[in-house]
Amino acid sequence: MNYRATRQVGGTLLTALLASTTFTMASSHREAPGITEERKIDGTDLYMFRSYEPGREDFVTFIANYQPDQGPYNGPNYFTMDPDAIYEIHVDNTGDAVEDLTFQFDFDNNLVDGTGIVLTVGDKQVPIALRAVGPIDSPNDPDQGETESFSLNLVTGDRRSGTIAPITNASGGSSTFAKPIDNVGTKTIADYPGYAQQFIYDVTIPGCGTAGRAFVGQRAEAFAVNLGKAFDLVNFVPVEGDSAPGANDGGGFPGGITQSRDNDDLVDKANITSLALEVPIACLVGAGNGVIGAWTTASLPQAQLKDPSPTYEQTALYGGAYVQRSRLSAPLVNELVIGLKDKDLFNAAEPTIDAALLDYVSHPTFPAILNVLFRDAVNATLGTNIADLAPTNFPRNDLITTFLTGFPGVNQLATLTPSEMMRLNTAIAATPRESQSSFGVVAADLAGYPNGRRPADDTVDITLRVAMGRLCHPIDGVAPNGLGLCTPDQASTGLVAYTDGAPISAIELQNAFPYLNDPLPGSGGNQ
Repeated sequence: MNYRATRQVGGTLLTALLASTTFTMASSHREAPGITEERKIDGTDLYMFRSYEPGREDFVTFIANYQPDQGPYNGPNYFTMDPDAIYEIHVDNTGDAVEDLTFQFDFDNNLVDGTGIVLTVGDKQVPIALRAVGPIDSPNDPDQGETESFSLNLVTGDRRSGTIAPITNASGGSSTFAKPIDNVGTKTIADYPGYAQQFIYDVTIPGCGTAGRAFVGQRAEAFAVNLGKAFDLVNFVPVEGDSAPGANDGGGFPGGITQSRDNDDLVDKANITSLALEVPIACLVGAGNGVIGAWTTASLPQAQLKDPSPTYEQTALYGGAYVQRSRLSAPLVNELVIGLKDKDLFNAAEPTIDAALLDYVSHPTFPAILNVLFRDAVNATLGTNIADLAPTNFPRNDLITTFLTGFPGVNQLATLTPSEMMRLNTAIAATPRESQSSFGVVAADLAGYPNGRRPADDTVDITLRVAMGRLCHPIDGVAPNGLGLCTPDQASTGLVAYTDGAPISAIELQNAFPYLNDPLPGSGGNQ
């Protein structure tokens, strides 16, 4: 249950620009010192895209992921959400970097009958130590002793002072939704896909004439990334070693990394908790130009007093206004762009103050790190004398445009306010799963990254290339003279096929809401 002293819940140019934009990377995990202490509210990924499930093309799907690196076997308590926090998806449909709509999730955890499952042991009635005593196959299963539910609200205007209205179950009107228990294993939940399907709800959204859908629950990680080696001073050669990804011919950069699931640290290894919401496009765009910006946050009450005699219902007393502790839109921004001293500040900041952190974008350090790590080796391997592998156009107007403003006529909102958020042009039609390219618009798939982000968009490879100056070079057949943001001589390696070697494909994921695969089981299945 929630215990708080105060609850304040409250054209050709288009193709050219999309084909090379958005300096963002991978999944955010433990990205700031402060958030390492608050795992339950650590936002990891935001996906935002035109729904591509057949028949749902007039919707936008948001997937906000929290609680990184969930080992499938990490029981017995697994990964409940924090009932003292609020989790939010914010949407700006005008461009002033202020939320116009906020979808707010608030969780409540309870023990059945206040004790959980109780067994008779001798002459005593004793609560068991586990969340369930037998197999589970439905919501409110009598063998489940701990339940998790959530309310979902729409806030119009400011997230704390705006108008708040409940989002309700379209079948029956309830304002409370159940969350499935995590995938403990096949003995506890024999058919997890069938079980989880029961927790997908049609929802009535205030002001919308068409119902949306909501699901909150554990999913399998979909983000493919060479995470451990990337943070180990890029402990691989980040250039494609084949003539083309997957060619297996060694015809690329000598010693360069090649595409393999063995390079991936998350897919098929870890789970995540997803807050998924599908909303009619007409209910999102408002009076704007059809482009929306979005970011996620998680907040806790300002004051905390730990209880020296904790109970299940109360381990601490909370009070005061909510304080934002986690923030995410374009992933890996905080890990690899924001300096260590400002990481917690970025997590607490609203997009309206992002201009104060401009130096991290205009003079990025990650390309400079790659130069320090690899320049001498590249020159020795190729017999060249490249002075700087990193771009030299300062300020990096290519990244400022990408990060903070969007591109005119493409993914720039009606009003221009520099701010870091994910931007989606809702007028660009969804691409069916079978036709999607993991390289998104780089491969002429305009419904993909960086026009929003789908689960199977390979954001890492696209990002590496943009960070190292891809926008400074011409784009054949689209922008033969470049985009005018910088010049080829300012990006000596801008055409290099940078990669982390961890591939992903839409065919590996589901073709229906909530899109991410069912979570890996704690036992009894492939891990």
